[in-house]
Amino acid sequence: MIELTGISRVFHLGDSEVHALRDVDLRIEQGEYLSVMGPSGSGKSTLLNILGLLDRPTAGHYSLNGRNVSELSSDEQARVRREQIGFVFQVFHLVPRLTAAENIALPMVLAGIAAEERAARVRQALADYDLAQRAEHRPEQLSGGQRQRVAIARATIMRPTVILADEPTGNLDRASGNEAIRLLESLNAGGVTLIVVTHDPVIGERAHRRLRMEDGRLAADTRHHEAD
Repeated sequence: MIELTGISRVFHLGDSEVHALRDVDLRIEQGEYLSVMGPSGSGKSTLLNILGLLDRPTAGHYSLNGRNVSELSSDEQARVRREQIGFVFQVFHLVPRLTAAENIALPMVLAGIAAEERAARVRQALADYDLAQRAEHRPEQLSGGQRQRVAIARATIMRPTVILADEPTGNLDRASGNEAIRLLESLNAGGVTLIVVTHDPVIGERAHRRLRMEDGRLAADTRHHEAD
């Protein structure tokens, strides 16, 4: 489903080169649940950005569903992102002037989905994420946990096959963070591939497969048959 072959990413800072990723090979099957851990600067976020088509590798190939997406044009990559990949971030990235319902609907507006279908999907998402009573509230009127639920609803409204979560509990208290992870895990249980970057070992240990990055390389790849 996802296959990285010889992926490297080099950043040029003045006369210096920073090797954020070094010759990474990785295969992820549909429906897997992975955590990506490692110290700051180990390449975790760079890896996630390449998987999410937010960045291009300097070398190597990235295949998604049998297609080499690393060589697509920017417009083609944007289409793949919109149709197949959902993003959940530590910073919620909600649009302040939009209500919860409007934030959830935004990807469908950009994709040109008809208003009637948008409304039906948003109603269902608000119910699924226990946000029906907050539909007309703007982000500043919501708690951290509610904002993250809106962000997860927005990330999944296009029914992606892959969800990439970058420190999704980083700005939440433990109870709200656990709730967010349980929501993501329920999506994985439904067949969505879930990849979570985290510094939190408790969150990392929940994944069925655990990757550890060090100095831009994949240092460990540990599999578990079921979550602890």
